Amino acid sequence: MTQEIQFRIKRQDSPDASSYWEEFRMPYAPAHNVVSALMYLREHPVNAQGQKVQPVAWECNCMEEVCGACTMIVNGVPKQACAALIDDLEQPIVLEPLSKFPVMRDLQIDRQKMFDALLKVKAWIEIGGGHDIHRHAPLISPDEQDVRYHFSRCMTCGCCMEACPQFHQESKFIGPAPLAQVRLHNSHPTGVYNKTERLHAIMEEGGLTDCGNAQNCVKVCPKDIPLTTAIGELGRQTTAQWFRDLFSK
Repeated sequence: MTQEIQFRIKRQDSPDASSYWEEFRMPYAPAHNVVSALMYLREHPVNAQGQKVQPVAWECNCMEEVCGACTMIVNGVPKQACAALIDDLEQPIVLEPLSKFPVMRDLQIDRQKMFDALLKVKAWIEIGGGHDIHRHAPLISPDEQDVRYHFSRCMTCGCCMEACPQFHQESKFIGPAPLAQVRLHNSHPTGVYNKTERLHAIMEEGGLTDCGNAQNCVKVCPKDIPLTTAIGELGRQTTAQWFRDLFSK
């Protein structure tokens, strides 16, 4: 059994600074995940050369693979650090920040571009959830409830954006996560009132047609959200909207 855990971490001291690699070692203990290991390194900020350094910056919140805050690249794969078990990973464990978002410091990134895209497509329901309570006849069919549940699990972690070749800091593409939220909210009995507005938002530059159908997004989604299904359905919705716009002039 190994007596230590080895890390190779990509670091960056500030948003404008150059990145560099630093190695760390810590005593082995069973049942560690990447977050708990980073907590140990925070308390013992000494690199593999024995030099005391600034603690590694990273984010976490729920520790239940729900919030998405701790998402980073672990051994080349975007995933949640809280769900990445040390015993399942090859060493040295290589940690990098998501590359499609600006780095604030070390493993901490700025997801504002994704949040701005969610604002653009109005990824919310304007009025409260009376339709979801079903006090009378259900207004959302059980089949549609099942589909909507899968889309509602999105935690804006950024894994799908990281894997998407069309989404990067220089592109205008809003990415797969906001597109899936359009599909989710367009199918709600109240959300449908803003359906046209959402469709027009994704028909603009940087919208649906910028998707290259690489299908990387659905492969890395930790919640198994059917992202490519949403994109296909939105293709039909935007085509129908284009004809409505054409003949309403």
